[in-house]
Amino acid sequence: MKQHLTRMSLALAALTGVLVLAACAGGGLSSTARYRCEQGMEFNVKFVDDTAILDAASGSSLLFRDAGGQGAQQTVYSNPQMRAEFGLGANGREAMLRYPLLPLTTRCVRD
Repeated sequence: MKQHLTRMSLALAALTGVLVLAACAGGGLSSTARYRCEQGMEFNVKFVDDTAILDAASGSSLLFRDAGGQGAQQTVYSNPQMRAEFGLGANGREAMLRYPLLPLTTRCVRD
């Protein structure tokens, strides 16, 4: 089991690297935003095509576009460890991070 998780982690890290390189090469539309969250969490997110790359003090996470959200303003991205919902709140500047394995939910606002 532990060996399987290590292989999955390595594969995810390799995939993250490939997507970051593709984004740097201009492989698609991208935008970057900074968020501050409850409990002192902060992260930058870069949206590239149908992915979101979250960079925080705890490391980077690659999330893929997922079903959900109401209307074009709200978008949802996820991976097995995290679900991120963007475009929330009256002005669309809020986000929600959900960590189902912990369980933890935190609200964030874009700078």
